[in-house]
Amino acid sequence: MADKIATREAYGSALAELAEKYDFVVLDADLAEATKTVKFKKACPERFFDCGIAEGNMISVAAGIATTGKTVFASSFAMFAAGRAFEQVRNSVGYPHLNVKIGATHAGITVGEDGATHQCNEDIALMRTIPGMTIINPSDAVEARAAVEAAITTDGPFYLRFGRFAVEVINDRPDYKFELGKGVLLADGTDVTLIASGLTVGMALEAREQLAKEGISARVVNIHTIKPIDRDIIIAAAKETGAIVTAEEHNVIGGLGSAVAEVLCESCPVPMLRVGMNDTYGHSGTVPALLEEYGINAGVIVAQAKKAVSLKK
Repeated sequence: MADKIATREAYGSALAELAEKYDFVVLDADLAEATKTVKFKKACPERFFDCGIAEGNMISVAAGIATTGKTVFASSFAMFAAGRAFEQVRNSVGYPHLNVKIGATHAGITVGEDGATHQCNEDIALMRTIPGMTIINPSDAVEARAAVEAAITTDGPFYLRFGRFAVEVINDRPDYKFELGKGVLLADGTDVTLIASGLTVGMALEAREQLAKEGISARVVNIHTIKPIDRDIIIAAAKETGAIVTAEEHNVIGGLGSAVAEVLCESCPVPMLRVGMNDTYGHSGTVPALLEEYGINAGVIVAQAKKAVSLKK
């Protein structure tokens, strides 16, 4: 059984680990224990600043520090970092293209019992609209650590999306390589391509095994960088398999599914279906029950893949 680690845990560990190698500071909005930036705080207390429950102010402070040449991580729950502080992110970070890296934890429906007000399924859609914003949604702890280092070493604003729920480690292998803006071909196939991001990558791999038992060959692509998206891997998949299914822990409007649809519509139209939150709010509940209720699981990916294959001419 593979290890299960929440990507927010990996985020905190990466900040603490990379503190000796790189010069950056970390801000939090009174949630360090939850976002796991407390790990950095313990390692480098002189480089950590708690801005209190004032997310807009935190982003403004981060922007101010960044104007001095520093790289700054600003962390809070996704609902607050992307939602409550959107205007500051747009105008104070995005517009001047500053080195502010937003570490947004507790994203998606898997916040579970915290309920609809904290289950942010709109953050990717919001951040995609900000010019120059790089968005990374890592699939596991290995990718989360790589995403943090990529953010540190790359100029400009970043939105890093992390989850509360522990997910299986799938990238713990010697040949794993993280390339910003490049999708990862995890498994080849000829009949349909499953394009996933975040925790749904593991689900897509599980769906591929189920489809194989029914004689359907599925390709699996991990899109960790939502923006800029890897157009080449998407177009190649469309041309070579003729059908696409996207899977995400986000509203199907504005997230991965929308980004992939834009590429296909412009460059290689093929049958495409989406798995995700179907334009609805969540509610409080256990994570397994919520994923089942809202249809974010391997079984739904299988059903959509079979339907997409049936729509091929």
